[in-house]
Amino acid sequence: MPTLAGKTLFISGASRGIGLAIALRAARDGANIVIAAKTVTPHPKLPGTIHTAAAEIEAAGGHALPLAVDIRFEDQVYGAVEQAVRRFGGIDILVNNASAISLSGTLETPMKRFDLMLGVNLRGTFLCSQACLPHLAKAANPHILTLSPPLNMSAKWFAPCVAYTMAKYGMSMCVLGMAEEFRRQGIAVNALWPRTIIATAALQIIPGAEPERGRTPEIMADAAWQILTRDSRTTTGNFFIDDDVLAGAGVTDFSHYAVSPDKPLRGDFFLD
Repeated sequence: MPTLAGKTLFISGASRGIGLAIALRAARDGANIVIAAKTVTPHPKLPGTIHTAAAEIEAAGGHALPLAVDIRFEDQVYGAVEQAVRRFGGIDILVNNASAISLSGTLETPMKRFDLMLGVNLRGTFLCSQACLPHLAKAANPHILTLSPPLNMSAKWFAPCVAYTMAKYGMSMCVLGMAEEFRRQGIAVNALWPRTIIATAALQIIPGAEPERGRTPEIMADAAWQILTRDSRTTTGNFFIDDDVLAGAGVTDFSHYAVSPDKPLRGDFFLD
């Protein structure tokens, strides 16, 4: 049976939400999880720190290494990767999960927020990939999984929030380029995106997001597990959608992922 037992996953933003859900799914197999996230002390509006995440991972059967990391900064990312390798002996999987969001128009987006989104989403994804790649090249079944959407250059996805769209598509462009760049080395580079909105704590503080019309983070975690247990040499350059991945694995009933089964699901951004 496929398993992530003994594999080491470096997951950015794994203190809560989808990143934590992916970590917990891998932990149930007995995986090693590097929690690379900023939250050390409790956030006033969002639950979870690197330490509470580590406790959950250990309780689920995994081995956790909580590291305070701002993925915008080169020294912090490279330092975290070095600690991970010293602790676990290598890195098998990188999950680029950390992301900053602001669904604001051009005139309503402060440059500080613009810099944050480009710094976390694009720079952070590129930097984490760059730092992990030499170690992934030594792994038996290396994967990079980035939580970003299929590239769709329709103006309707740019007009409402140009800065955020550029930041997320920047992550997707890393997938497109790196998949081909490292294909011969057998390093899988793929993207994963949800069909519907995902009811994370972060979504709940976005006005009008309607998390009750979404699915739980577990659908992304289960889809990620399916991708990360595949042969890296035959699974690269894909822009996966969560329920498509699970349907391909034989799942026919998605109702248990719905937050409110009696409410119609709301589609996520960037999918026609």
